[in-house]
Amino acid sequence: MLGLLSKLLGRIPIGWLQLSHNRPRMLAAVFGVAFANVLVFVQLGIIGAFNTSIAKTYQPFVADIIISSSDANTMSDGSSISRRYMYQSLSNPNVESAAEIYVGTLNWNMPNGKAASMQVYGIPPESMNFINENLRAKMAHISLQNTMLLDMKTRGLDKQTLNQLMDNNKPIEMNGIGLSLQKVVSIGGGFGADGNVFVSDQTFLRLFPKKQGGTPSHLLLQLKSHAINTEVSTSVVNELRTRLSAEDIQIHSLQDRIAQDVNYQMTKRPVGVIFGFGVFIGVLVGVVIVYQVLSTDVADHLKEYATFKSMGYENRFFLSVITEQAVLLGCIGFVPGSLLAILIYALMSTATGLPVSMEWSRMFIVLFGTIIACMISGFIATRRLKSADPAELF
Repeated sequence: MLGLLSKLLGRIPIGWLQLSHNRPRMLAAVFGVAFANVLVFVQLGIIGAFNTSIAKTYQPFVADIIISSSDANTMSDGSSISRRYMYQSLSNPNVESAAEIYVGTLNWNMPNGKAASMQVYGIPPESMNFINENLRAKMAHISLQNTMLLDMKTRGLDKQTLNQLMDNNKPIEMNGIGLSLQKVVSIGGGFGADGNVFVSDQTFLRLFPKKQGGTPSHLLLQLKSHAINTEVSTSVVNELRTRLSAEDIQIHSLQDRIAQDVNYQMTKRPVGVIFGFGVFIGVLVGVVIVYQVLSTDVADHLKEYATFKSMGYENRFFLSVITEQAVLLGCIGFVPGSLLAILIYALMSTATGLPVSMEWSRMFIVLFGTIIACMISGFIATRRLKSADPAELF
């Protein structure tokens, strides 16, 4: 380690020698940085799972444009809208087809005694071209009334209960309606619901008697093959917005709608705000811990620094030494912090069913942020050395 640092720095690694001289203090600092890293990783992991689960609510559908009520901030909330907007949209020459979808949430008491919040999608059988290819073949099984597809990754639905439901011919009761399980799909729950159910539009209206067939939750539009590009899609969206500006609706490309949904839930909903603030707290904890270690180290070596300063060494030399210590603490503390975070991710994913996973980009961002935070702590810790006279330091 000493030889490697000497080659990299072109001088004796004074910072490393000072750190390694007091092993207990160094270990305490490393564990402090690792703890801060774990805090940041956990918050970012939950935020990543949050964003992924939001995108998953749109994953079953293949569309270019989505029309929703003006108060629909997410896929599952907001008022219903009139079906007539679908027919008005078809008058645009670039729009090839349109479909209505129905979205609702209900509670399901599973045979194993657990309760799950289910997001239910109602899809007209004639609109299967709006369904993701991975699900389209299975969707054909829900064309009959009171048939359903069940999300096998529903939170709380264990393998034994799922096998029991698949082998048992008895209907699954949801909201007082008996549904016949046809197939299972693999999507997974999120923060808004524990799982997903797919039914036909007519079955959906039986499950939600207060809903009306002429007022779906959202409208989906597909553009003609020659019109599927960003410029044309934007042009169609703008044309529809202008023509329907007096209506209480919002029109977006599907990708813009997903981004808007994520932004809303991250900035307006308590979950997103809390975990976003948690990232800041994690960084602050790391800065404070490293500052305490470095400032104590500076205080313990004031005489040595005074000697260097009286010999003519400039402030940038002291800054380089403290920066060396800060970067080393950040890099060394990152290793156990990231390994522990990967373990926590695996446990969280197993326990909650949320899509919590480590990404390389996140690791690089946290490493870079850790080094920057440690360097900031180092800059703060050298304040006393910058303006002090050597005689005052002895």
